[in-house]
Amino acid sequence: MELIQNTPETSAYLAADEVIDHEHPRVRALVATLSADAPDVYAYAKAAFAFVRDTIPHSQDAGDPHVTWRASDVLAQRTGICYAKAHALAALLRAAGIPTALCYQKFEVVHGLVAVKLPGEDRWARQDPRGNKPGVDAQFRLDREQLAFTVRPEFNEVDYPVLFAEPHPAVLQCLREAVDRPHLWQTLPTDL
Repeated sequence: MELIQNTPETSAYLAADEVIDHEHPRVRALVATLSADAPDVYAYAKAAFAFVRDTIPHSQDAGDPHVTWRASDVLAQRTGICYAKAHALAALLRAAGIPTALCYQKFEVVHGLVAVKLPGEDRWARQDPRGNKPGVDAQFRLDREQLAFTVRPEFNEVDYPVLFAEPHPAVLQCLREAVDRPHLWQTLPTDL
């Protein structure tokens, strides 16, 4: 699948905003910590991915009722669903100068992940920081995708090819309006 930028300027995929708030002190402090042990940008990207995937539980898996959507809040509360975890990873990567897009898949509901464009690479590489569990083994890879889930077109599942510089409005709306995770589960978008 060919991934398509919805914004032609790569600089848009480095921007900070209300959601991907990579200028927040909490985000910057974590970038400094992760960078200290990373000899290059590739090692840093892999470390940031592993941090979000492995140390921030997916709130559904953990039974956590909190809903987070802003990157700094995901890092502070250490919880979030796929969209929120993607926002956190995007903030950590963008803060280190790595262009990072938000992208989506459609299953019963829309699933969120990121795509990165590392220096020297001529293409975007999708990464899924959702969090592993039995039956889910997402890994940071540039040679091929190893996402949490593989779409099955015969079940009307879709890999959306568009790379967004900002969260999709339907995703952000459901996160902002949710009173808790059980409520969020009733309002997740089923299509983009």
